[in-house]
Amino acid sequence: MAITLSGAGLTIEKLVRIARGSEEVQLDPAALERMKKCRTMLENKISAGEIMYGINTGIGEFSEVVLGNDQVKDFQKYLIYNHSAGIGEPAPIEYVRGAMAGRINVHAHGMSALRPEVTLTLVEMLNKGVTPFVCQKGSVGACGDLAPMSQIALVLLGEGQAYYEGELMDGRAAMDRAGIPVPGLEARDGLAVINGSNLLTAMSAIFIYDADRWLRQAEIGAAMSLEALRANMKPYSPKLHQARGFSGAIRSAAAIGRIISGGDLAEGREKTKVQDAYSMRSTPQVVGAAHDALAYARSQVEIELNGVGDNPIFFPDENLQLSGANFQGSPVALPMDMAGAAITMVSVLSERRMNRLNNPALSVGLPAFLTKGAGMFSGLMLSQYTADALIVEQRILSAPASIQSIPAAADQEDFVSMGMNTAIKNFQILDNAYGVLGIEMMAAAQALDFREYKFGKGTTKAREVIRRHVDFLDIDRPLYPDHTNMRELVRSCEILDEVEAEVGA
Repeated sequence: MAITLSGAGLTIEKLVRIARGSEEVQLDPAALERMKKCRTMLENKISAGEIMYGINTGIGEFSEVVLGNDQVKDFQKYLIYNHSAGIGEPAPIEYVRGAMAGRINVHAHGMSALRPEVTLTLVEMLNKGVTPFVCQKGSVGACGDLAPMSQIALVLLGEGQAYYEGELMDGRAAMDRAGIPVPGLEARDGLAVINGSNLLTAMSAIFIYDADRWLRQAEIGAAMSLEALRANMKPYSPKLHQARGFSGAIRSAAAIGRIISGGDLAEGREKTKVQDAYSMRSTPQVVGAAHDALAYARSQVEIELNGVGDNPIFFPDENLQLSGANFQGSPVALPMDMAGAAITMVSVLSERRMNRLNNPALSVGLPAFLTKGAGMFSGLMLSQYTADALIVEQRILSAPASIQSIPAAADQEDFVSMGMNTAIKNFQILDNAYGVLGIEMMAAAQALDFREYKFGKGTTKAREVIRRHVDFLDIDRPLYPDHTNMRELVRSCEILDEVEAEVGA
């Protein structure tokens, strides 16, 4: 069933279904009526000669330049031309589809004053699989994602490039082959398509979806390591976390408890230390803090997905238009910087547990570097090197982009969010996180194979899935295929799906 875009109710999960799952969309009929009403108001104002930013004036530093009636339509075309100024590799198709869906949802409020046929064309492009070619880089995240959104608008002019049925081609050719009329851009239309932080917001939504699934797997990896290290599980008592009150920690402790349930450690049949190191007993607090950070980021992203991110904004009931800065990406960029740092933080914790599995002084009886032939063999010694290299890169990438403003447009745009940099680097952080966690899980599975007691239901299932992809390291072999296989296994969420089917989500 098609997802209805009405200006409200667009969740991260719905956006992922549109962007990644190619689910169809439809514009809410009431939204279409609001858009028609707003467009009528705009046309009346144009006829009355009212001066309005970006419609019959230039933009940015040229906002004081008033355009003649014969220039208004051409201005929209040249606006799109000069803002199509990105660079480099294309953004993945799912990012662009997400941005298009977000922009339609902005228009659905009926406060952008563009012609409804432009928005309906975006709907048709999503449903028929025409996706504009958009350079990943070039947005500073204020005045919206102008450069990438302009490459979407180029296709609405029958120009630019677009993907259709797996092929990159001329924009008009893609539209013609899909049977979609090119609407062109008239007064206000161009700016109404580009003047919002829709690409960085779509990317952030997809990141939150994937990062949440990674965090749930981080709890599985932690549970595996805890069982292998004979951890004292009293620090995972629900009472302890309820006493402090952080919802993320309560959630994380409960999840890990479910994963190890049914095993000797959970049932108290294994002797443990009175108190373990922080990397073993602080996992609910650390992973929980990341859950809470993602929850806040989710709330901000979903506000943006359902808000009016545009400029100017029109209020038809009051016959009013107001110019402001609702395109500014900072409300999304700031929490997303925190979300990326949260993934790095949990990756560091993962590596510290992996270190304990390898280190015979810390592993409670496990063989050094998890090998039976220490000296002749080095086991997983070098796996830690790889995890450490990935973490250093994550730490570098965790510097916030939202404080990195560089003024533009002759200082008319003298503070910008740099939210696109946040969105790009977050996916690099997450890509490394798949690798770090994959290495911990591989080490934990190796360690569990040396233990002879009964493990929890979730831990047992996780080890079973891992052993379908990576064999026990009996004698040394090149490890790069195993590392890469584990990274892709974590990315696929196969472990997550099977463990949650066993113990509950």
